[in-house]
Amino acid sequence: MTTARRALLPALALLLAACSSTGGATSPPASAGTSTAPSVTRIEVRLTDALKIEPAQFTVQAGVPVTFVVTNTGSSDHEFYLGDEVAQAAHGKKMAAMGGMGHDEPGGIAVKPGVTKELIYTFDEAGTSLAGCHVSGHYDLGMKTTITVAG
Repeated sequence: MTTARRALLPALALLLAACSSTGGATSPPASAGTSTAPSVTRIEVRLTDALKIEPAQFTVQAGVPVTFVVTNTGSSDHEFYLGDEVAQAAHGKKMAAMGGMGHDEPGGIAVKPGVTKELIYTFDEAGTSLAGCHVSGHYDLGMKTTITVAG
């Protein structure tokens, strides 16, 4: 029986080698020129009672979805609203007319104290954008961050 086992070892080794081969029968790996869906960027954001959005600035890629994971680390209501200066000004007026109450809408989320929410957003063009909190005048007190959108 020992001799029979020794005789089977070379055959077993050949069989295993054939199974693990990456020969021409498999699909080739995607080349650098192959178009694939863009990967999602994930950014952790903190809204603080010091009226800060942390990090103070960050860079994202145009056309790539960004998942903002936004945590309100303070005890006051905050919001996270995305847009350029014009959009921020328009949103600020809207918030003032509503008495400063935050609410979820495209490009923005209200975040209660101690809560974490996600906002998925894709910046279409390269340039500079902002994220801000317009609850109770927080934006005017400096609660904003700069977003560089690379092309």
